[in-house]
Amino acid sequence: MIDQMFVIKELKARLAQGLTALLLLTIACVANAQDLTASVDRNELAINETFTLTLRYSGKQSGGQPDFNLLEQDFEVLSRQQSNQYRVINGRAESFVEWTVILAPLKEGKLFVPSLHLHGEVSDAIPITVNQAGQTPTGQNRKAFLEVETDKDKIFVQEQLLVKVRLYTTVGLHDIATDPLQIPGTHVEKVDEQRFERRIDGVGHAVYELTYAVFPESSGELQIPSLNYVAVTGRRDPFSLFNRNAQRIRLRSEVKTIQVEPKPDSYSGSHWLPAASLGLVQSWSKDPEEFKVGEPITRIITLRAEGLRAAQLPPLPELNIEGLKTYPDQPQQENQTGAGGVDGSRIETTAIVATKPGSYQLPAITITWWDTKSGRQRATQLPAFRFNVTGSPVANSATPGPSGLPNTQTPITKEVEPRFWQKVAIAAIASHLLWIFYFFKLKRELGPYRNARLTEGRSRETEANKLRAASQANDPAAIQVALLQWVHARFPHTAGRSLIEANRILKLPDLSKLQTLLESALYLSPPRPLNQRQVKMLVEHLLKAPSTHIDSDPSDALPKLF
Repeated sequence: MIDQMFVIKELKARLAQGLTALLLLTIACVANAQDLTASVDRNELAINETFTLTLRYSGKQSGGQPDFNLLEQDFEVLSRQQSNQYRVINGRAESFVEWTVILAPLKEGKLFVPSLHLHGEVSDAIPITVNQAGQTPTGQNRKAFLEVETDKDKIFVQEQLLVKVRLYTTVGLHDIATDPLQIPGTHVEKVDEQRFERRIDGVGHAVYELTYAVFPESSGELQIPSLNYVAVTGRRDPFSLFNRNAQRIRLRSEVKTIQVEPKPDSYSGSHWLPAASLGLVQSWSKDPEEFKVGEPITRIITLRAEGLRAAQLPPLPELNIEGLKTYPDQPQQENQTGAGGVDGSRIETTAIVATKPGSYQLPAITITWWDTKSGRQRATQLPAFRFNVTGSPVANSATPGPSGLPNTQTPITKEVEPRFWQKVAIAAIASHLLWIFYFFKLKRELGPYRNARLTEGRSRETEANKLRAASQANDPAAIQVALLQWVHARFPHTAGRSLIEANRILKLPDLSKLQTLLESALYLSPPRPLNQRQVKMLVEHLLKAPSTHIDSDPSDALPKLF
């Protein structure tokens, strides 16, 4: 008896220890839900230039700071500032601590701003490209001067040309007015604006840089006209009516000429697409292995090109397969701009409904384009996709005849005037038939609803497990597909929409962060590696997000096909 009591006490003690460990693990997971993000104002610079690192911590723990000594391996820390901010946006309060660090690279090549740690949180490492020091601009002894630089001396028609206009100054300038870059026969778009410091022959210069993306529409000589800048030197004196120490100066850049080549004769593509890179990504609204007759499934194809505007991207070929009905949506076009120029994307969404069972194959999609980096023709292909459809075929109401119209026989009838009691009997029978028909229709309509309610929980759990498995594998493409399928299962009112559209409706911060990480890993060149720990943390936050507080506009939802 004593031995049994001893065993029971021992079991209770171990159970208490296990519950304590589980509670501590839960508390640790909650603590890890805090955010530590890092960003830079520019990813490419010269060895004699500087850039700004911004580190933001929005967690609940206070005090402390990251170990900035990790930066000194590849960079010189010129200055560091800390600020505590609290703001209210649309009724939502937000507080965070932000560090602003000015860094100068110590060597050339491919560098990384290392991951920093604070209160258990880890920021992403950021790649930095450091080039050789640029040539000393003409007029280095002047207090201010302009420089115009292009990334290429020769391009093809409709290819992107990056034009950088830099204003150098060793004195304070204010009231700066500039002419916008306008070139006839081209499409010009301002894509970036930077402020940094560059040392020339040991003298520090403040640099104000504007970057334009230029797309020539015809071949020949492309002339970049001179630009005029007007500014005032000296410090403003608010107590002086005349500002005698101020001086108004006018700066003018030199004219540059670029040769624009026509499309190569060897190019065999149907659309001329000069790009630095081009990719095709396919995703589905639900598991493609669960095709059933009569049930719609949405196919989403994203065509993204580096160095091309969305308006230059061609439409994808239409599906025309017997046994499949397609309902294409209006394509979406988006442009993302940055220091590297314009990245255009075209998103085509198509709802597919099978009318009979069987095995189907969606043909491969091949896009031919011109690689501006290697100077040769390339092709990007989305492989063919095969799937099976189960269920019963949809029966036709009538068989077409030789003329294309349904075969019908017109019976010969003779009008008979019914008597009074015959009319009453016909009306009674008709009313009973109507009631019977209504009863069975109501039962048939409520049946799928009950089944849907029972299977809804199972579907959500299945998609959640797939999303966890994809985040564990750390595969960006698999995570993007699993994330879209989980969003459609968890928030049914987003069904049939792309991840971008669903994000606009749901307005979930964790979903936005995860989408940004995936796009950086899939589409940036070079790709930005995923932080597996941060991805897992964002996925767990999303899986715990309630679905009741999401505000959506019913009028914005897509109409049902049936």
